[in-house]
Amino acid sequence: MVKLILKRFEELSDQLSTLAKTMQVKQSEYSGRYEQVDPELFLNWCVKSRSLIGNACGRESEHYKSFIAAEEPSAYFGNYENVKRLRAVFMAAREDFEGGYLVSIRNLVQAEIADSELDQARELHKSGYISAAAVVAGVVLETTLRTLCDSKGLPHGKLDKMNADLAKDGQYNSLIQKRITALAAIRNSAAHGNAGDFTVGDVASMIADVERFAQESLP
Repeated sequence: MVKLILKRFEELSDQLSTLAKTMQVKQSEYSGRYEQVDPELFLNWCVKSRSLIGNACGRESEHYKSFIAAEEPSAYFGNYENVKRLRAVFMAAREDFEGGYLVSIRNLVQAEIADSELDQARELHKSGYISAAAVVAGVVLETTLRTLCDSKGLPHGKLDKMNADLAKDGQYNSLIQKRITALAAIRNSAAHGNAGDFTVGDVASMIADVERFAQESLP
């Protein structure tokens, strides 16, 4: 997903350059001299760029709000003035996304890492390394909690503390909190070599539950 968004920023940047080349100076008896780009290409680029910035930065971000504001037409200038303002917003969004300064990109990256590590956990489980699979799934669980704490401005801590803080903050209900506590117990038993505390089925369920939790929690 991150690679696709980066590719789309590149494509729309090229399209913006093409759009700018359509600029023509025109004259109106009402507003005088003004600069205009092809209106159909302009609308096409705006729709695609607005969607991209909403997905990359979030619809509550300053980038998205600024893009919407910059689209507003002026009665005294041609649409090339909008192009210049929108270019500034677009480039700011692209720079912040590529630099990893947005919560959205951190969450996207974290989600991709979680998928990779859970694939590893499934392979370990399939190969009979049940305790190792539980430990890897537990790492994904704890990392997801850390990411959620970041998004809520909550401090990092031990897994149980982060779990309690997130539930208290309303991130999820008490049933999910209890399930996370149970998943953490399996991870702890596996990490300490207490394989008798859980079954092969317990770990299979743990991997599925951690995957579901990560997918639902990380936008």
